[in-house]
Amino acid sequence: MLMMMAEAQSCVLLLTMMISFTIVSANNGVFSVKYKYAGLQRSLSDLKAHDDQRQLRILAGVDLPLGGIGRPDILGLYYAKIGIGTPTKDYYVQVDTGSDIMWVNCIQCRECPKTSSLGIDLTLYNINESDTGKLVPCDQEFCYEINGGQLPGCTANMSCPYLEIYGDGSSTAGYFVKDVVQYARVSGDLKTTAANGSVIFGCGARQSGDLGSSNEEALDGILGFGKSNSSMISQLAVTGKVKKIFAHCLDGTNGGGIFVIGHVVQPKVNMTPLIPNQPHYNVNMTAVQVGHEFLSLPTDVFEAGDRKGAIIDSGTTLAYLPEMVYKPLVSKIISQQPDLKVHTVRDEYTCFQYSDSLDDGFPNVTFHFENSVILKVYPHEYLFPFEGLWCIGWQNSGVQSRDRRNMTLLGDLVLSNKLVLYDLENQAIGWTEYNCSSSIQVQDERTGTVHLVGYHYINSARSLNVRWAMLLLLLLSTLLLSLVC
Repeated sequence: MLMMMAEAQSCVLLLTMMISFTIVSANNGVFSVKYKYAGLQRSLSDLKAHDDQRQLRILAGVDLPLGGIGRPDILGLYYAKIGIGTPTKDYYVQVDTGSDIMWVNCIQCRECPKTSSLGIDLTLYNINESDTGKLVPCDQEFCYEINGGQLPGCTANMSCPYLEIYGDGSSTAGYFVKDVVQYARVSGDLKTTAANGSVIFGCGARQSGDLGSSNEEALDGILGFGKSNSSMISQLAVTGKVKKIFAHCLDGTNGGGIFVIGHVVQPKVNMTPLIPNQPHYNVNMTAVQVGHEFLSLPTDVFEAGDRKGAIIDSGTTLAYLPEMVYKPLVSKIISQQPDLKVHTVRDEYTCFQYSDSLDDGFPNVTFHFENSVILKVYPHEYLFPFEGLWCIGWQNSGVQSRDRRNMTLLGDLVLSNKLVLYDLENQAIGWTEYNCSSSIQVQDERTGTVHLVGYHYINSARSLNVRWAMLLLLLLSTLLLSLVC
């Protein structure tokens, strides 16, 4: 989810996950990830509320893009199943490609959700039930880094606290702990073995708002892959065991896909530079093409205040465009079929009836970026079904609240069915069209060995309706690239 946090005095600014894996590289670690709303039909109001909450969080103050996927007619995220502690217990955490944190709800929490409608059993972490769990003291270097210095009143026996207040009013508070995270290590082509590593993560003792007990689609916590130094990928890189390179491939047709840390050698990906000094994955968009025609746009249309360029956000469901882009874009799409009877649904969705082939009847939309990188979106991707109609997934950010007005935010509507590669080592991002239900090739940079990383399933604690193919699960592979311990 795109999260931006308000600063909190005395307590931790960022809800962070710091990883210091003791398993080392030629070993490829895997977290399996599952589609959050698989099999659940969602209303358009739910869909918009879902994205609204994400955008409130991204604009509240700090860098926290989001992870996940969901077809607009279903509204979905993905969540990972990970094991924590000794003996290990399973936890379901939302995958967030930009959030800088990992945290799970803890046994002391009174406002935390106890049940979930997602077909999973929630688990509260209890440090006393883990032989490997330890508190992180406030005088430890990790705590200094999170707080930008020593906390007032800190003594050696005090734990390191955290507090995050999100722009939508939700909050999480607790303290940091260190424990063993269990995952699957890639040991060959489409093969894994058990592995584990020590992790510092937030232990949530108090939740409110969307994170509290009223949240029906609750999870155990959040797993972050943000851009800042406190994110999972950054903390892994600090240990020298991985490079800051990861990729995801989200299957917008079947659900599921691939999420991997490491050097992807196949498929090849064209890259565009990230805009410097931006908290999110921002890139320079240069043009928008509808069919064979380019929209006539001013050069600064994709800049809104301090937010430069277009934000690539794999957790937002739809795609939000400035008004001067949205209006001519939708007009050109509709003009392809002059006889369409257009309806406005929920006061903001442009919908119509259409019974022929979408890809034959409507134009492709192509976004152009710096370095001649393009991102093509097909009609069957930007149109989604709703109550017998087809609705346009493009949204007008010009009618959003003041802070979100005219931002360019490209979510799953645009990113699905593509391998998206984040190369933070070279401050670039890129993508290519790909079959996300297949496999990719990832190279171990120490040995040069190339392994296949593929599409995997996990089972939730309770079976969901198997009629919905959206239950397919996302493989999260972590390639640890140093010498074996």
